[in-house]
Amino acid sequence: MRRIKLFTDSTCDLPAEVLKQKGIVVIPLYVNFGTESYKDNVDIKPAGLFVKVKESGKLPMTSAPTVADFAAQFKKYIDQDMDILHISISSKISSSYQNACTAAVQFPKGRIQVVDSLSLSSGIGLVVLTSVDCIEKGLDLTDVVREVQSVVPKVRIEFVLDTVEYLHKGGRCSGLQMLLSSLLEIHPVIAVTEGSIHLASKIRGNRQLVLQKFVKDRTDKISTIDPQRIIIANCECLNDTIKMKDQFASLKYFKHILMTDASCVIASHCGPKTFGLFYLDK
Repeated sequence: MRRIKLFTDSTCDLPAEVLKQKGIVVIPLYVNFGTESYKDNVDIKPAGLFVKVKESGKLPMTSAPTVADFAAQFKKYIDQDMDILHISISSKISSSYQNACTAAVQFPKGRIQVVDSLSLSSGIGLVVLTSVDCIEKGLDLTDVVREVQSVVPKVRIEFVLDTVEYLHKGGRCSGLQMLLSSLLEIHPVIAVTEGSIHLASKIRGNRQLVLQKFVKDRTDKISTIDPQRIIIANCECLNDTIKMKDQFASLKYFKHILMTDASCVIASHCGPKTFGLFYLDK
């Protein structure tokens, strides 16, 4: 049985130390400001992205890795006689999944499997970590894929925006909606269902109240959450995620609680001071 090399893309939003420790290959998406193109989390970080947005008044365009990008990285490990499993951002959000599939068919049949996470950010990360668990148990590629695909529908993603400015810049809300949200301190809660992004709810109040309500609502339904692991992600608001981690840790329910930073591609859509919780349903 061949060894399995695990791949994902830069929107997986897993801590750098986890990616390094587990030997996960990350294929970056692109962040494009006009004619300038940057590899996500390689050539540009969220802090630098926000500076550019402020200077230009415009959001960057984001794009998927090319077929050639995938093929070049896949070849390195196929040549080492390894099988490959790639976990992709949702196919309903990016062409990354399709490009990976197109690259995979250039290699011997069955050597590369591409799984559509139907997710984004650390939701992808949860699928990736499930893959790690399966690989470390010694499962072959076919069995790993079967186990991972069974987990995909269980991923839950909920993140809270501090401002709708970036949604407005991206054409996803009107100027009136932006003004009302600002005046009334309304914070959208964004979720992902079956691979697509939608508005799940709204929380009204100052930032401290929003954080408290968000945590309480998730704590109230904690019995439905898989206790193996949760991931708390943030975009330039580390202190908030530390508070969340401390509150969830005090419950002594979760085996692993990870904190991580959002990638530039995710940050370009949600804006600064966004925080989110990612978990699996039981």
